Amino acid sequence: MKYWKYYLFALLVIAIDQLSKWAVHTYMQPGMPGEIPLIGDWFKLHYTLNPGMAFGVELPPPYGKVILTLFRLLAVTGIAYYIYRLWKTGAPKGLIWCIAAILGGAIGNLVDSVFYGVIYNNAPFGAPTPWLHGQVIDMLYLDLYEGFLPDSWPLVGNMHLSLWPIFNIADSAIFLGVVFILLNQTRFFQHHEEQKAQPNEHRPDAEAAEVV
Repeated sequence: MKYWKYYLFALLVIAIDQLSKWAVHTYMQPGMPGEIPLIGDWFKLHYTLNPGMAFGVELPPPYGKVILTLFRLLAVTGIAYYIYRLWKTGAPKGLIWCIAAILGGAIGNLVDSVFYGVIYNNAPFGAPTPWLHGQVIDMLYLDLYEGFLPDSWPLVGNMHLSLWPIFNIADSAIFLGVVFILLNQTRFFQHHEEQKAQPNEHRPDAEAAEVV
């Protein structure tokens, strides 16, 4: 299967992500009325819509969403090609699996942006077109903490803090891919440089050339 297994893994991430979003949209009510506790009060299913990037950050309307969606399209194209380049240069498999997870997550959210305004009619009010204006469906709710920090803490004492991220499977795949790369960056990238420094006969692209 060569490098195709990494794209198939990304496709699996996309499928799981899209299935979860379909199930949430079909069977759950938005907001607090539809909340489903999973682990106590701190981990729940909570159907909400994200109109922009991470943490709900948005670009100015009316065409900010279109620009963001087109940027995501360019990004996933670049990541897809990067996977092929990593494989061709003999990069560690663990690194390529992580990049494939990031690719799957990025495409998962891109599907929302491109199509959900039409499929689920969830484009923001006033959007010039439902295409490219779909809102991302989030449902994994970590209700970690909300309150004021202790007065005794320097600089941040008595500051209000809210820690309650709401995300989806695609976000999780991206997050885990990045975290594993950061935790293993020395092993991944040092090994990659060593691989590139080896004689050509040990590299996948050299083997392919020999077959030709």
